[in-house]
Amino acid sequence: MSLEKMIALHPDVAGQVNAELATAARHVMLCSLFCTSFADACLAEDMDMTQCIRTRVGCADICAATARIAVRRAGQNIAMLRARVETCIRACELCAEECARHEHAHCHLCATMCRECADDCRKALPTIQ
Repeated sequence: MSLEKMIALHPDVAGQVNAELATAARHVMLCSLFCTSFADACLAEDMDMTQCIRTRVGCADICAATARIAVRRAGQNIAMLRARVETCIRACELCAEECARHEHAHCHLCATMCRECADDCRKALPTIQ
């Protein structure tokens, strides 16, 4: 089932789904998984990847929380949602910057995922009203 269908079934939504926010929610869920998986990959590297791991784990946590808040519709708190999406954008930017410093394929893919996630969150932000 798609996130759009799930959100549309909420009684407070009445079928009016914010497609941009649903897309961002999907992307932040995936970004959380990518960051978690690639932090684990950093643990297997022969070099010190401590900062990359910390940055990825932080980004994963922020993305996971953002996804949960983005799909809630009862008693919405727009200011909280906007703040969370803005924080997610910044976390993804920082993670992408850190990952771009390394030559590992998993670092490059994580940087790409974080940039795409930040872009989708930027597109959703003006729709959150």
